[in-house]
Amino acid sequence: MLATMRKLCLLTLMAWLLVACGSSTGGNQAAATDAPAGSDAAVQSAPPPSEDAAPVIRIGFSAWPGWIPWQVAVEKDLFAQNGVNVEMVWFEGYLDSINAFASGRLDGNSQTLNDTLSSVAAGADQVIVLVNDNSTGNDQIIVSAEINNVADLAGKTVAAELGTVDHFLLLLGLRDAGISQTDINFQPLETGAAAAAFVAGQLDAVGVFAPFTTRALQREGSKVLFSSADYPGAIPDHLVLSRALVNERPDDVQKIIQTWYDTLAYIEANPDEAYAIMAERAGVSVEDYRTYDEGTTIFSVQDNLNAFSPGDSMAHLPYAAQQIADFLVENELAASAPDVSQLFDDRFVQTYANSMENQ
Repeated sequence: MLATMRKLCLLTLMAWLLVACGSSTGGNQAAATDAPAGSDAAVQSAPPPSEDAAPVIRIGFSAWPGWIPWQVAVEKDLFAQNGVNVEMVWFEGYLDSINAFASGRLDGNSQTLNDTLSSVAAGADQVIVLVNDNSTGNDQIIVSAEINNVADLAGKTVAAELGTVDHFLLLLGLRDAGISQTDINFQPLETGAAAAAFVAGQLDAVGVFAPFTTRALQREGSKVLFSSADYPGAIPDHLVLSRALVNERPDDVQKIIQTWYDTLAYIEANPDEAYAIMAERAGVSVEDYRTYDEGTTIFSVQDNLNAFSPGDSMAHLPYAAQQIADFLVENELAASAPDVSQLFDDRFVQTYANSMENQ
């Protein structure tokens, strides 16, 4: 993670943000053996491919209910069944996965629209090919008992992972309350560390996503002040690939999309087994994991097609991307608005939809 490209991306992102108001098993789960000291990336290697196999495609994912279904694909060997050589790389720290992708150590990653736009603004050439879900409550600003409204955050110590979606959510809430990040004591902490610090009483408020919300709410008297449910469409979650992969191996990208929908079908047909797999990957009980369903809306094929289409609401990605890009610049999270004209590629979802119609 200390490659030069990653350094430049991270330093650029941090510069923008500092001035402004996120045990595996199975044959497709990869190691991140070149992760930096202290990284929590998974350390289980996939079997070496045969000599005639296509080069492996490495895709990152992390602790978010809309991405954890990939673990089912890993454990049920669904990538191999579709004839595509994929290794899923698990990251305990979401920001680590963003940096690994930006530095070229991954071919794709599971990312929010907001964080993808930040990477593109920093010079990354990334393409969104699939909407996994929309956050509809699983991103939360959680506060201590004495805080009753957003204005109460003024002067308080508040943490979120620097530059990630929950930092963005916090800024949205502050903006709507007429205050800014300069009015609070903002602490940039990795999401898991932020949740732990909040439970320990070291913070007054924290921005976290599920499953870390469960941990943060263990603090006595804590409560959700606002969440992504208050900002519909603001936090879509995606499969994001490098443009090189999309251009050079479109057939394999199509097989990855096929695998995602096969995964959703497997979960629907085998809910008990699938929820056990996902809960174990998330490090929570099955009961807790099931509570995340309400706060995460998994997108159907039609939901994807609608999201990729032009429109004048946050339900449409081209519109949402422009709104978020403008917000990033307004809050000095980006020096200039990223070019979103080539960001979305719906042909793989469209091809899958056509194949289902012809069955």
